[in-house]
Order: sequence, then C-alpha cells, then structure tokens
Amino acid sequence: MAQAGPLCLGVDPHPSLLRQWGLPDTPAGLEAFSLTGLEAAVGPDGPRVAAIKPQVALYERHGSAGLAALERLLAEARDAGVLTIADAKRGDIGSTMDGYAAAWTSDASPLAADAVTLSPYLGFGTLVPTIEAAHAAGRGVFVLALTSNPEGREVQHVGRDAGEGAVARRIAAAAADLNAALRAEDEWGPVGLVLGATVAEDAERLGLDLPGLAGPLLAPGFGAQGATAAGMREGFGRAWPQVLATSSRGILAGGPTVAGLVERIERDRADLG
Repeated sequence: MAQAGPLCLGVDPHPSLLRQWGLPDTPAGLEAFSLTGLEAAVGPDGPRVAAIKPQVALYERHGSAGLAALERLLAEARDAGVLTIADAKRGDIGSTMDGYAAAWTSDASPLAADAVTLSPYLGFGTLVPTIEAAHAAGRGVFVLALTSNPEGREVQHVGRDAGEGAVARRIAAAAADLNAALRAEDEWGPVGLVLGATVAEDAERLGLDLPGLAGPLLAPGFGAQGATAAGMREGFGRAWPQVLATSSRGILAGGPTVAGLVERIERDRADLG
C-alpha cells in the first residue's frame, strides 16, 4: 500500500464480464481474463495496485480446470511481484480447517496466496491455527467482520443492545488481540478485517476499534457498488490509512484491452489519493 497506493483490483470473472470482453465462459476464457487483468496491474516501475483479489468461487464453478486457471494467475502474480488475496471465505473446525490452511497458506500448495479471506462464524477461535500457519509462512488473512449484504446484519449486529457488544465488535477485538500477540513492534499483524466500503459508518456505531486492530482493512465495494473515496474517508475516519479499497467491476468494465483497464486503475488511484 505504501508503494502502490491503497487500491486492490478484484479479479472476478463473472459470466457477464466474460461476454462483455468477448471471451468464452470456459477455463481458457477465465485464464485469458485473469492474465489480462494482471497485466494491467503491473506498470513499468512496479505494481499499479497494492494487491489483486481473485474471487475463488468464480473459478471453482469450472471444477479442476477452473482452479488450474486460478493457480496460473497466482503463480504469474507471484513472478510479477504482485500481492494476491484469495477471496475464498473459508471457515470450519479441526482437521477440515487444517486442510483449508494447507491449501491457501502452505508454500507447498499451488493455491497459496499472500492472504486468504476467512469466515469466523463458527467461532473466531477456530481460525487461530490457520492464522498462525499463515503468519509462520509469511502470509496473512482477512477475517469477515462487517459485510455490505443486508443479511449480514442478522449475525454481525447481534448483541449491540445487549450490553455485551455486537458480534462484529467481538470479532474485531479478537483479531486485535491476536495481532498484538503475533506482530513485531511498529508493524501490522497478520490479521486484517473485511469491512464493506458501503457500511463503514456502522463500524463506529457498533463500537469497533479499527485503529486498534493494527492491521489492514479490506474494503470491497469501491466504485461500481457505490462507495466513493470521499465517503470512505469519512466513514472510516481515523482508520483510513489502514484501508485497502477494492474495485472489481468498476475497473473490469474497462476491458477487454489492457489500456482500458489501466485507465480505470489510474483514475481510481488518483481518486483514492
């Protein structure tokens, strides 16, 4: 973020975008789409974005061949010096969670990314071994805290008026505690939070101590979903320096040419400052 600015490119090969780009909805189409996005993310002096975030589900729907396209994107990004966030939203218990950790954080796995998104709704403690494994491998995680979908309130806001703090507040506090235990002095910890760009104001209302996280905030929803840079600065307040704003469709609609994607990336970078 310090080098490239606070923009993350979401690589979401939706069928509609593939059609718009004139690509087939096949593993070959996914791979062409993904590598074009990656090409736009790399400038002559280094990455134009802080990270790319492939949406894993849109590769999984093509089975093993789709995952092979994702593996190639992750490998090519690594070679190009671009950080990757696998948007997999994994969360389970015991040996199943260990399997997810091996898939997304182990150096031996072709699916390993620099970070992976995790769901804490089987209990934050179930994520701790995966977070520790990621940290040991020099990687990180982003834990879902406040999401922009209306249904999320049914879980994430629970407890707000019961004197014990909202669920989202307790997730943020647990993440901050783990970062405090794992991070080096004056550095961010390995645990970031996912906090929707369009619901940033809910964080303050629910009592989330975002600066106290000492970690990054992945904020999807910038651009096509309606969040603006000015609105995000106001909504995140003191936590704005931690925000990694994610734009997917807002940038990808500039395809299929690399030049069209670069134009939108540079526009968003300028807007975010």
